[in-house]
Amino acid sequence: MNAVRGRFAARTVRVKAPGKVNVSLDVGPLRPDGYHSVASVYLAVSLYEEVAATSTPGDGITVGISPDSTLDLDGVDIPLDERNLAYKAAALMADVSEHSTGVHLDITKRVPVAGGMGGGSADAAATLLACDALWNSGLSRDELAQLAGELGADVPFALLGGTAVGLGVGDDLSPALAKAQMDWVLVTAEFGLSTPDVFKTLDRLREAEGLEVDEPTAVDPKILQALRSGDPDALSRVLVNDLQRASIELAPTLRDTLGLGESCGAIAGIVSGSGPTVALLAHNPEAAEGLAEELRHKGLTALPVHGPVPGARIISDTLL
Repeated sequence: MNAVRGRFAARTVRVKAPGKVNVSLDVGPLRPDGYHSVASVYLAVSLYEEVAATSTPGDGITVGISPDSTLDLDGVDIPLDERNLAYKAAALMADVSEHSTGVHLDITKRVPVAGGMGGGSADAAATLLACDALWNSGLSRDELAQLAGELGADVPFALLGGTAVGLGVGDDLSPALAKAQMDWVLVTAEFGLSTPDVFKTLDRLREAEGLEVDEPTAVDPKILQALRSGDPDALSRVLVNDLQRASIELAPTLRDTLGLGESCGAIAGIVSGSGPTVALLAHNPEAAEGLAEELRHKGLTALPVHGPVPGARIISDTLL
């Protein structure tokens, strides 16, 4: 719709935001508030969600999934109402913006749904940045990050990108100087895992073993050193994910995926976050391409990616 003599003029701001891999994830005991403290190293990787925010008359929020999405979403339940994290992000921005309008969010899904890579969080981060630009809110990155923290532990990192240490529930972020590229192959699953269920399973396994753990307060400095140096062999020796055993308990085929990846040439493998996506570390881009191709020949969905990459970024701003 064009602006004609004061009529409403629609505008679209398109933003992309990356998924992430937890290069390390230490999980503390269950807290009285129902959460777990963590110490994690997040790595933003080159698999992006995109959100196109288009202004609409009135003040309503609508959400749709773009046909350009590369995921097979048949049978995948993605709520398109106020339960959707991008919807919540737009509503939050509308509350703090003086000149908000209605908005339609068109989401292009590329990061696995319920895959442990923060795809929904990337949608929320992209929406915050898109609506800030769409409504000329003028918020700083720090102010957007504060809003992101209200939406979920992974949202601030999707906004920040790069490499970061996450403490608390994961939202207390400190950027880490690790610009050397690391190459990975992501093996996605045809199913998702509920993050709360994975945490509950970890608690149950620990209780059955009588295992008591302390609150994590820092990450292993060897992980950051390996990332800074760009040494994948050094990184392979310090990869850790406390949730991995719980993910495998819920989805035993993940153990087979990890084993197959290493037998096909991965230096090491790890379940990303709460899973079920598996991240396989490779020596270089060529090795990652070769590994992904071999795994695809074996019937798996495998995507070569690299990181770190920047966080949420505007890629177009168009007056319709």
